[in-house]
Amino acid sequence: MDFALTTRPGRVGTVVEVAGDLDMSTTPQLRDRLSEVVEGGARVVVVDLADVGFMDSSGLGALVVTYKELRERDGWLGLAGVRPPVRKVFSVTSVDRVIALFDTVQDAEEAFPAAP
Repeated sequence: MDFALTTRPGRVGTVVEVAGDLDMSTTPQLRDRLSEVVEGGARVVVVDLADVGFMDSSGLGALVVTYKELRERDGWLGLAGVRPPVRKVFSVTSVDRVIALFDTVQDAEEAFPAAP
């Protein structure tokens, strides 16, 4: 599967849809897009990972950096549609204890008001 990014308005913020593997060759594109979204003023971002079958530490790092940037701006990051192989990366690194994981974008958007 080719790598693709789509950005769209969501119900409570911006949704960034990711398709393809997140690795050293594709993560810079994700990092740039997330930076554009945050620098553009978004305070609530949901990253839809439903079409991501593999993610390495570079992808994880880009998401953690975005999480920190949003927190500094009183914002929020949610991750949606995280498939089992990718969820394992979050679990093994304990990042799933810090960044909220949701089954769907809708679940993430509905959880936003209750998010810390």
